[in-house]
Amino acid sequence: MYGRDPWGGPLEINAADSATDDDRSRNLQDFDRAALSSRPLDETQQSWLLGPTGEQKKKKYVDLGCIIVSRKIFVWTVGTLLVSAVLAGLITLIVKTVPRHKHAHAPPDNYTLALHKALMFFNAQRSGKLPKHNNVSWRGNSCTHDGKEGDSIMKDLSGGYYDAGDAIKFNFPMAFSMTMLSWSVIEYSGKYEAAGELNHVKDVIKWGTDYFLKTFNHTADQIDRLAAQVGSGDTSGGSTTPNDHYCWTRPEDIDYDRPVVDCSSCSDLAAEMAAALASASIVFKDNKAYSQKLVHGAKTLFRFSREQRGRYSAGSAEAATFYNSTGYWDEFLWGGAWLYYATGNNSYLQLATAPGLAKHAGAFWGGPDYGVLSWENKLTGAQVLLSRLRLFLSPGYPYEEILRTFHNQTSIIMCSYLPIFNSFNRTRGLIQLNHGRPQPLQYVVNAAFLATLFSDYLDAADTPGWYCGPNFYSTDVLRDFAKTQIDYVLGKNPRKMSYVVGFGNHFPKRVHHRGASIPKNKVKYNCKGGWKWRDSKKANPNVINGAMVAGPDKHDGFRDVRSNYNYTEPTLAGNAGLVAALVALSGEKGGGIDKNTIFSAIPPMFPTPPPPPAPWKP
Repeated sequence: MYGRDPWGGPLEINAADSATDDDRSRNLQDFDRAALSSRPLDETQQSWLLGPTGEQKKKKYVDLGCIIVSRKIFVWTVGTLLVSAVLAGLITLIVKTVPRHKHAHAPPDNYTLALHKALMFFNAQRSGKLPKHNNVSWRGNSCTHDGKEGDSIMKDLSGGYYDAGDAIKFNFPMAFSMTMLSWSVIEYSGKYEAAGELNHVKDVIKWGTDYFLKTFNHTADQIDRLAAQVGSGDTSGGSTTPNDHYCWTRPEDIDYDRPVVDCSSCSDLAAEMAAALASASIVFKDNKAYSQKLVHGAKTLFRFSREQRGRYSAGSAEAATFYNSTGYWDEFLWGGAWLYYATGNNSYLQLATAPGLAKHAGAFWGGPDYGVLSWENKLTGAQVLLSRLRLFLSPGYPYEEILRTFHNQTSIIMCSYLPIFNSFNRTRGLIQLNHGRPQPLQYVVNAAFLATLFSDYLDAADTPGWYCGPNFYSTDVLRDFAKTQIDYVLGKNPRKMSYVVGFGNHFPKRVHHRGASIPKNKVKYNCKGGWKWRDSKKANPNVINGAMVAGPDKHDGFRDVRSNYNYTEPTLAGNAGLVAALVALSGEKGGGIDKNTIFSAIPPMFPTPPPPPAPWKP
């Protein structure tokens, strides 16, 4: 049968069209299978056309939602993560269960070991009622009634330190000693703390400053006198009057009169005491009340020193004999610098940088003792201290010119310490800063401290060295100079002897010191009764640990004889310089200085820039 195709062609309908639906389905199924057998289909197509079958292969991919990954890679990844987690757990378990062994710290260097000893000397020199933790078994309370007898206006002068091997309290060298200790703490508090001596040295300083506050009316704004000395040592003319030099007695057994020397015209002493209190106020800045008390006392003393001019030793025969002062201009410079650091008041900086004051102090001329820091002359210390201001704060006009001069002079002084120059003679290892005179070590340790400190200043300012004429020297050269001098003191010298008692195996055994040379045996020896101990050739029964003796002569010779104080007597000023030098050299070189603490009271040098303007609003 034929029909017409609506598009113009014939439409043939044959008998097959009359087949049943089942036949048509079977024919279509045969056709589909024939078509499928002609090319392979993927799993998705098979599932569409053939539906699920029991023979379908296991999927080779894993659908993670955002990505589809190979099953093989997925299994390896998960397995690796699980194994890693197990291993990490095992390692952690092992680390926690195995006993830990702490790494031993490197043994302390010689400078740190000597520092422990040197500070103990101050414990042995304490006067008054001693604290329970003084830790010097052969010392006890002594001279607790100082000031209560006589006509001194200050009635309680107990405390403080005995100067040397006697029992006199000379405030001039004692004040210098406290200033040096405070300076070392301000610069190297981290090193003191690392050595475990920070609290100790602060106790030492406070024992001194507490005493100084008793020597004048520290609550007043203006004073007209102060106590300069307690005790007497005058034996001139063959005097047999019992005193601290004629008698050889333990301080605990003193029963003779101890006069007090007051002064009303003592600019050098008052300015040095002002420096001691001002520098200590920075050490104790965390104790606000005590620090302010020290600052107020320092201001009062410095005002007194400026208003009532005169040398303290000019009015005292004993001061002139034992601790003579040649002038007060260097103390004005020194005290003014410390008061500026303690208060931030520019009037003190203006004074310390006044060219006329510097000229009177000898800053612009040489001389045989130029560059030698001591209890008598503080010019070199003041120049180093003010060079610090230029290096780190650079205040500029109007201070720059004089600060640059101080900085240049300091550089010249550091050059003079070096062996290549001939400013000072040398023995076989020791620089002769006092030109062959007795008791050289106290000057040497001060120079070692200044050299190390200036070296650390330059390092902290990222300056690798300094010039001596046309030649450039690194900061290590200064440090090496300081080390050779302190090593000499500690035993690296021709006699192989340590001049610090108790340090090393070979040190002086007959130190010129009353308390150390008389046994503590419950026997009270009177004024002359102790002479047998003075004249004994036996070693001292008590070891005064840390005491640096006066030192060798200009030929490196030394006599361990108690009666010769030029060899065997220690002093406060000497040990203060030793402590400062030892802490500066101790530990690692990288420890360096504390750059900022000394500037804590100084306001910003330049005006603070104004805040930016507020955003413009239409």
